[in-house]
Amino acid sequence: MKGICKAFGPVKALVDASLEVMPGTIHGLVGQNGAGKSTIIKVLAGIIAPDAGSIEIGGRPVGRLTPASVERLGIHFIHQDRLLVPTATVGEAVFLRHEIGFGAFISRRRMAAAANELLKRYFGIELPAGALIKDLTTAQQKIVQITRALAQKTAVLVLDEPTASLVKTEVDSLFAVLRRLKADGIAIIFISHYMQEIDQLCDVVTVMRNGADVGTVRPAETSIDKIIAMMIARDVGAMFPKRKAAIGAPVLDVSQLGLAGRFEDISFTIRQGEIVGITGLLGSGAKEIVNCLFGLQTADKGTIAVEGRSVHPSGPYDAVAAGLALLPEDRRAHGIALDLSVRENVSLASLGRYSSKGLIKRAEEGRQVDALIRELTIKTPGKDVLVRQLSGGNQQKVSIAKWLSCQSRIYVLDEPTVAVDIAAKVEIYGLLNRLAERGAAILMLSSDLLELTGMCDRVLVVYRGALTGEFSGARLDSDLLLAASSGASRPSEMEAA
Repeated sequence: MKGICKAFGPVKALVDASLEVMPGTIHGLVGQNGAGKSTIIKVLAGIIAPDAGSIEIGGRPVGRLTPASVERLGIHFIHQDRLLVPTATVGEAVFLRHEIGFGAFISRRRMAAAANELLKRYFGIELPAGALIKDLTTAQQKIVQITRALAQKTAVLVLDEPTASLVKTEVDSLFAVLRRLKADGIAIIFISHYMQEIDQLCDVVTVMRNGADVGTVRPAETSIDKIIAMMIARDVGAMFPKRKAAIGAPVLDVSQLGLAGRFEDISFTIRQGEIVGITGLLGSGAKEIVNCLFGLQTADKGTIAVEGRSVHPSGPYDAVAAGLALLPEDRRAHGIALDLSVRENVSLASLGRYSSKGLIKRAEEGRQVDALIRELTIKTPGKDVLVRQLSGGNQQKVSIAKWLSCQSRIYVLDEPTVAVDIAAKVEIYGLLNRLAERGAAILMLSSDLLELTGMCDRVLVVYRGALTGEFSGARLDSDLLLAASSGASRPSEMEAA
């Protein structure tokens, strides 16, 4: 792709952008939200037409691309949104629009067998022939997406944030498959905000900024810091800004908390100005602990106390009343209301502050929302813009602003920077540090071990429903966290380390 230009009205989404991908390579495509990654991929997918530029596939110039012509050329896309029919079987999903059968008749048995043959060849697994897509795990659905592409002639495979909902073991399995496809000569375009994945997997990386490609580098020959600096046009320095918070009195006390079949005997304390991490593999119980704190699930044992006062959150309303805030992992589904404005989202949890006798005081609400937009540097044309029109990082800031407006004391963060670009991550990290400096207590559930070691004062590790380790100081190391999360080290061994 050479000299690609695309404008939407006065907004120039692509400016003389180029992308050259060779067979048998894994080619990373990185940049901040709004850098032009999605637009250039939509041009390649035939979804939008470029205003200028040329495209060659397999050394041959191509004219106007359409989604159908792109697929015939062997280019397939694995989108971040899984885009699978939930009520289809695995075989039906893999061969949708390319059904196997006899004349006008479809053979579901043959499609199921052919799908499982592909699954065994590339992933080493089988899925039940009658299993419906909606009953599969997130990782299994991602595998079905890739298998669907591999069932057809594939020359180029484009993956957009493929690991956003996967745990480490699933990511490792996916990377092994991608390396096998690379060895088969398939060109892979890999889009990710996780720079450690780019470093680990990609042979070449193209960096985009402000609609243009600003450089192509090899991770083996440069540093991740250099790539990040190219993305944001400045030296990021320390990715995780230093904090000067004074650790104060206990704010959240959890004692012998338990939920049958999920976790048992969980105890920890978080103090004013402290950021405490919690991590564990999928199914470890860490997610359920967070849910119980916010009343999404109800613990059947133990106690929760906020500033010495016992609380029993049977639902989110109780948790909010006790001073807790939750930033959920899926912000678009549970953290924000996409079809409400920035103003409406920010004041949603604190309408009582801005209302009298059932009427909202618009002027007072507007002043507070404007102040939070400035404080969090939310990039929006105005407070009445719909939240769905903002980037992922700015949507996450709106979710945080909602709880700042509510004057929360304890922030529970569930994967707070998932699918957020590097620059937005750094801004969110700085915001969390400022919250801690004001005396907030923060609990951060994250599968990003570098994020945990860079941001947290302490990290709790949950393994098979038990709290198996607490790491701080010199022991706050990603290798130790990984070993503890996977059960590779016993608690006594970790304490000795």
